[in-house]
Amino acid sequence: MIHTILLKNRPEGKPTLSDFEFKKEDTELSCSDGELILETLYVSVDPYLRGRMSDAKSYVEPFELGKPIHSLIIADVIESKNDNFSKGDHVRGMLDWKTKQVSKGEGLTKVDPSKADLSAYLGILGMTGLTAYCGLTQIGKPEKGETLVVSGAAGAVGSVVGQIGKIKGLRVIGIAGTDEKVEMLKSKFGFDAGINYNTTDDMRAAIKEAAPDGVDVYWDNVGGEISDAVLFNINKFSRTINCGAIAVYNKTETPKSVSVRPFLIKNSALMQGFIVANYEDKFQEATKALSNWLAEDKLTYSETIVEGFENIPQAFIDLFDGKNSGKMVVKL
Repeated sequence: MIHTILLKNRPEGKPTLSDFEFKKEDTELSCSDGELILETLYVSVDPYLRGRMSDAKSYVEPFELGKPIHSLIIADVIESKNDNFSKGDHVRGMLDWKTKQVSKGEGLTKVDPSKADLSAYLGILGMTGLTAYCGLTQIGKPEKGETLVVSGAAGAVGSVVGQIGKIKGLRVIGIAGTDEKVEMLKSKFGFDAGINYNTTDDMRAAIKEAAPDGVDVYWDNVGGEISDAVLFNINKFSRTINCGAIAVYNKTETPKSVSVRPFLIKNSALMQGFIVANYEDKFQEATKALSNWLAEDKLTYSETIVEGFENIPQAFIDLFDGKNSGKMVVKL
């Protein structure tokens, strides 16, 4: 029996379980020359998938209604007629939300479970780590002694950004949604300070108190009012890295925000959005650095692992309620 998850409806606002459809096929898979059969082990759920559920113009094609959703997946090769892969190999690739599927091997990368947990290849040694490293080094251009503020800091990318900031010699302040997450930022990830936005009445003042010398680099995962508050604290020549906007992904009305122009002009500041694919030429450098730091215990990571293929949609929805600590992964 093969189970598949399809996109049934384009969500209006926050996705619901009714936007997904489960399909069962009582069939046996076979592969032809050059193909392989994969069995899904781990599925990555990420906020950016929400954008692909809309049919609005974006940097990537939207998901099709009635077709499988796909994301990064770790799979086991259970049969192969492809010279590049053998039965028993573990691979990572952009694959459908299916329990089993046939692949031609395109876009698949072998991963080694002896060097790291398989789930880590979806997180700190995968797109999560690459995003953090490339965005911070290529746009943030951090200098020792500067101050870095990270929103969505307890999430997969944010927690890695803050740790790289510490490795680079920065003062790092994280913004998260619970006291427990703020404490984790400091005790587990080495952040210098944290702010709970849910219990803070005046974010502008809280950021100023945590960053008395101002903000030199801001890693923006959320957008919205939190990012507006940071603008009031940026220094001259500051760099803002726009990685995500989870606070507004599910908004059905046009978000209202302060105008960034006066802040950028007054401070000769940079604000730049990016997607990790922009820096593909840096992936080898990033992977080497991340692997070394992990081996040297300079980096650690947090995961929220949900078990069961049937729980993939709910795990995805839970991202928007901040129910994850670090990378959200579904284990089959």
